[in-house]
Amino acid sequence: MRNDPFGQGRYEQQQGAPRRRGLFGNVRWWILIAFAGYAAFSWFSSKEIDPYTGEDAHYGATPQEESQLGAQAYQQVLGEAQAQRALLPADNQTSQRIRQIAQRLVARVPQVAADLAALHQQPTPDLSSYQWDVNVIQSDEANAFCLPGGKIAVYTGLIPVAKNADAMAVVMGHEIAHALQRHGAQRMAQQKLVQMGQVAAGVSGMDQSMMSAIGAATQYGVVLPYGRRHESQADEVGLMLAAAACFNPEEAVPLWERMSELGGGQRPPEFASTHPDPANRIQHLQSLMPQAKQFYQKYCSQGGASGTTGAP
Repeated sequence: MRNDPFGQGRYEQQQGAPRRRGLFGNVRWWILIAFAGYAAFSWFSSKEIDPYTGEDAHYGATPQEESQLGAQAYQQVLGEAQAQRALLPADNQTSQRIRQIAQRLVARVPQVAADLAALHQQPTPDLSSYQWDVNVIQSDEANAFCLPGGKIAVYTGLIPVAKNADAMAVVMGHEIAHALQRHGAQRMAQQKLVQMGQVAAGVSGMDQSMMSAIGAATQYGVVLPYGRRHESQADEVGLMLAAAACFNPEEAVPLWERMSELGGGQRPPEFASTHPDPANRIQHLQSLMPQAKQFYQKYCSQGGASGTTGAP
């Protein structure tokens, strides 16, 4: 056997040192490569174009599956609210006002969906899986949500923060936009990708410190930015929806200024949050205002329902 000129080969033979197998002889690397290949295939094969933004999107469920999950979650929320006697009846004055706002927003969904899809040269979205509903829950929480499939809930704690119907419409439009853009199914696709990475790391025998480091990098470099992008997308589409429903889009800025003051204004830095920094969010909304005013003009300048600054 030929020895290394510097005697390394002879030394290893004499000491009985194991021969290095290299990258392609390491089973752990093969496991990671196999999982990475499958994850990449799964991720890219789920890619579609979001018709509302023209951006790439990846979905982890069909619209029907997503709508079914949303309906199940909604019934659970309503059941808990009923058990706590917090679900306001439909004939309650507050419920009626919130429902009126929701009706105006939902009525404009087909037009706004078609307009935005045309803007991005995409087919008009299929809205057949949406079964819209709205309920109001008595709670101090300043919040609202719209689950996949169009199930909306508004907490009464949001009303004094919104202050008027226009601002309430901005919030509800934002939540409806999450459902329209199927952000729930997009998060499912991302979670599947992250889980495959975790399984791959575990099977490969990666040590705990390295797994923790990769987990932190994934959280701050992938998961949180993904959530912030969804919030920005919902701001964009929701503002256009509110404007098309003849609510004043300019109420979005003072609304988010008030929202930023909740909890004494204490919040994590943007890189550690699923939501954009309030100052960045307001700046983004201001940049969208000319487009929102175009939607308002198109649908409201010729005798459309006018917005109101009265209480929601």
